[in-house]
Amino acid sequence: MQASGKVAIFDGHNDAVQHLAEYREGGRDFLMRSEQGHLDLSRAREGGMIGGLFAMFAGAEHPREGGVTRTADGYEVRLADPLDPTYARRTINAQLSALETMVARAGGNIRWARTVDEIEAAREDAVFAIVLHLEGAEAIGADLDGLEQLYARGLRSLGPVWSRPNIFGHGVPFAFPRSPDTGPGLTDAGKSLVKACNQLGVLVDVSHLNERGFWDVAAISTAPIVATHACAHAICRATRNLTDRQLDAVRASGGLVGFNFSVSEVRPDAQRDPDIPIETVVDHLGYLVERMGDDHVALGSDFDGALMPLPVRDASHLPNLIQALRAHGFDDATLRKIAFDNWMRVFRQSWR
Repeated sequence: MQASGKVAIFDGHNDAVQHLAEYREGGRDFLMRSEQGHLDLSRAREGGMIGGLFAMFAGAEHPREGGVTRTADGYEVRLADPLDPTYARRTINAQLSALETMVARAGGNIRWARTVDEIEAAREDAVFAIVLHLEGAEAIGADLDGLEQLYARGLRSLGPVWSRPNIFGHGVPFAFPRSPDTGPGLTDAGKSLVKACNQLGVLVDVSHLNERGFWDVAAISTAPIVATHACAHAICRATRNLTDRQLDAVRASGGLVGFNFSVSEVRPDAQRDPDIPIETVVDHLGYLVERMGDDHVALGSDFDGALMPLPVRDASHLPNLIQALRAHGFDDATLRKIAFDNWMRVFRQSWR
């Protein structure tokens, strides 16, 4: 799948499901190269991306406008409203069915992966591997029956909340400059969900949790702490980023942070301006490595879910990042860890 000289990349987060032609009228065909969005099979192959966590996510049933307030030095986004669980279940089922249809249509070029061995076999066979992720657990009821049903269909990674409240906890609102300590953490149902994920073998993602929710996961979970797509609060003081104390806890648990490419979390000024040099991206990723060590950093691009820096504007440009990391002093062994091996290690420790 990857051209000679490219590093094999497993990516920790994308929102391509939201844009599938099988799901959305006017959506993109993942099997055809496009100039829209960030990710399709062709551009993944061009960039050396051999698979990733594909997020299912139920957006607002009735989207509202005007939620962003500009402040003197940043912004505040009004916290999203809770979702109706029936709507969430219907949406997630539609997205999963769309993914299943697309994979079946791929003629063997894409495979579901439920184990690390399946990811590595797909890589060996030059086949793209999809691991199923749920971003926000509104589609799972308090009885947790929905968790086992989704697991049976391939779910291996779950974020209890997105940036809104639900029965499991409180998501962190989008704001800058501001602490991620924005309110209550996990509910009793959320704590039960984390325990059930541990028992079943579903990775628990702390991305979009507020700080108190993060510490609740850290206290309860028997698996490594993982943020599939996040950055360092010390570099960019956005609520979605992790403080040094949180990064230290991730390292101590044996977990990892999937470095998020979103310009609003990467840029120190949090501006939604993609025109930044690749060195800004590398310096931010380098801070994570310096703080946590190279065993605890991976990639979690947020392709098709955020505004990308121009140097890594889509999956086909991933070699630009690898080349810049090499120029920054990262050797091949470290690059393999960040691009692929660290995800495999954490999956083996989290899955059953």
